[in-house]
Amino acid sequence: MALKRLTRQRKAVLEVVRKAHNHPDAAWIYQEVRKVVPKVSLGTIYRTLEALVEEGYLIPITKAGEATRYDANLHPHLHLICQGCGAIVDLEVDLPDLLTPVQEAHPHLEVRSVEVTYRGLCPTCKAALKG
Repeated sequence: MALKRLTRQRKAVLEVVRKAHNHPDAAWIYQEVRKVVPKVSLGTIYRTLEALVEEGYLIPITKAGEATRYDANLHPHLHLICQGCGAIVDLEVDLPDLLTPVQEAHPHLEVRSVEVTYRGLCPTCKAALKG
């Protein structure tokens, strides 16, 4: 998959998110990209993230009342959001087909994606509760 316009900023944003394992938000991405492209603006980061999502390079993770986080892991997987620290943990499991039954039951709709998010505790928060 090739980016429509491989600008220095787009390449830097994509690399930062791909190397991050913390599902970063735009503010964190901005701070990291500034290390490579010092004059980049926060507005450019937001526009770039929007374009990378639209082009299928990133997955946005939204939670009401919080900043959107971004995931570069494009393989089918689920997320657990830790109720202790807010970390987002990738869950690599076999996913059931949740899309087809809905499409068959509601052919007048165009369902494009399914989001399933688990809420619980990450290993660190779970251990802290036991201790």
